[in-house]
Amino acid sequence: MTDGAFDSLVEKLADLIVESKQIVVFTGAGISTESGIPDFRSPGGIWSKYDPNVFTLEHFLSDDAARKLLWKVLSDDEFIPRDVEPNAAHYAIAELEEMGKLDCVITQNVDYLHEDGGSYPGTVFHLHGTMSRAKCIKCSKLYPMDEVRQWIAEGIGVPVCPECAGLLKPDAVFFGEALPEYELSESQRRAQKCDLCIVIGSSLVVYPAAMMPRYAVQSGAKLAIINKDRTELDPYANVCIHEGAGKTMSSAMEQVRIMLGKA
Repeated sequence: MTDGAFDSLVEKLADLIVESKQIVVFTGAGISTESGIPDFRSPGGIWSKYDPNVFTLEHFLSDDAARKLLWKVLSDDEFIPRDVEPNAAHYAIAELEEMGKLDCVITQNVDYLHEDGGSYPGTVFHLHGTMSRAKCIKCSKLYPMDEVRQWIAEGIGVPVCPECAGLLKPDAVFFGEALPEYELSESQRRAQKCDLCIVIGSSLVVYPAAMMPRYAVQSGAKLAIINKDRTELDPYANVCIHEGAGKTMSSAMEQVRIMLGKA
């Protein structure tokens, strides 16, 4: 894409943002890869190294070897390196919130980078859960993942809850596990009420999460897609930008500030 073509598309995105009052941002792996988090599904990603079938809820609950493998992978930082930081796209989304333009963020990602980047936790809906904490499957007590990782580093193969001795499980959605009911229903409700849905870094092939931008379009919202590869919803979008998330969103917000007289 030439600089001129990119600038034209960014200006169109900025126009959509300025004209909108209730924006929903839907994010996928493409926003997090720019922070150094591997895309699990890409060549060289986690699912090219391990059989995804081992990481099912059924295996976790019934197979001690599967539990030990999963926690070993976590302790080796193969899911989410501990030193990752938010990037320009995360900060741009937080700026939308500061401007009063953002209704919520709906994310497929299990990292906590939106919140780390300044988004208010109550406006971020983690459809696939989060790896920032572990949850006891018996009493539901939550533990910071950094604390659980320390237990693993000290030699505990399968961590359990200090309160009730129940198994601890990362608070992310495993294969074969239902998406969290509240996050799913609230995301759908908000997608159907927004006037602009901005998809950032998602191929829109993982369901039911990928239904959220469809709900927005079906309810009359405008659609912007920022993703390096094409998606099934490109023909329905008001603007498609096949460039990086950080580059695109930071450029768009620069234009928005100029348009709103906040530069």
